[in-house]
Amino acid sequence: MTVEQCSKAVSLPDCATELLAGGALTPEQALGVLQTPEADRMQLVAAASKVRRHHFGNTVKVNYLVNLKSGLCPEDCGYCSQRLGSQAETLRYSWLSTEDAAAQAHAGLRAGASRVCLVASGRGPSNCDVERVTDMVSVIRDQSPQAEVCACLGLLKDGQAERLTEAGVDAYNHNINTAESHHANIVTTHTYSDRVNTIERAKTAGLSPCSGLIVGMKETDEQIVEALFALKEIDADSIPINFLMPFDGTPLAGTWELTPHRALSIVCLARLICPDKEIRIAAGREMHLRSLQPLALEAANSLFLGDYLTSHGQAVAEDLHLLADQGFVILTPEGGTQDPSELLEHMDPTTPEIRRRGAGTEFAPNA
Repeated sequence: MTVEQCSKAVSLPDCATELLAGGALTPEQALGVLQTPEADRMQLVAAASKVRRHHFGNTVKVNYLVNLKSGLCPEDCGYCSQRLGSQAETLRYSWLSTEDAAAQAHAGLRAGASRVCLVASGRGPSNCDVERVTDMVSVIRDQSPQAEVCACLGLLKDGQAERLTEAGVDAYNHNINTAESHHANIVTTHTYSDRVNTIERAKTAGLSPCSGLIVGMKETDEQIVEALFALKEIDADSIPINFLMPFDGTPLAGTWELTPHRALSIVCLARLICPDKEIRIAAGREMHLRSLQPLALEAANSLFLGDYLTSHGQAVAEDLHLLADQGFVILTPEGGTQDPSELLEHMDPTTPEIRRRGAGTEFAPNA
């Protein structure tokens, strides 16, 4: 049976076997997978799960966001609450202190994260901004030397990626967000090529490339396939899949195009196109996957814990229960694994989490 036949939902699990033997989907076949009817949902999940478990077993990588700088952005990305002219009710503030950033990072690490993502709004960092981040990395490393650090600071200039590498940053995130053919409908203040060029700068400097997309922004099925194959071509090591959160006060406010089944199908397709890459369910997963989040983790092997940049995420304890109930184990900074139930045992529900400005999580584990 060919991959093309499987893509028509005849026997998707058999397709997984072919993919693990070295096969690959074509864009036409991927479109067929994306359009798998709801009646065949479990065949699609089974195919994605077979590939995911071949490469990653029952492990999940947990990531934690630290919002270093919120709002005040000159870019006009239509999905973003921090965009130029946004009327969304989010906090706007300049840079966190090194101490506050490190404290938030360590709260996430204590809750089970092995990677901390340091994110700042704006078109791109100045050299002074890069030095701020390197100071933060130094403090985080002093307390948690094995933790991974990912920076997400916007478009990079000459020498900045190299400076981040020297400071001990492991990865750089810069999402393509959508297909090149749809990019101009989402943002006009920078180009698709600008984004790809920053990813290439990061790769050249030795940073692990992290790049993903946002779905639900009025893109077509063909454009979702286009974006996922672009990420395969970029060779992103980790691929966050975000689901549009249609903030009031932004151009995409009121845009509700995703069903839980469609969101799940996109995650499964990402796994089948990029079999051995880290696929992360990210912002909006609670809103759009809803009760299908456990099924999405049969395709994805990574998630963000707690809050996002300007919005609340699922409670930390709820995320840990989600992983424990499925028998997943969490990757630790040291390269081992930890049962999420053990983290839950040490969690004190009366202790408030260190709250990010503009967001917050419900609980913190004991230090």
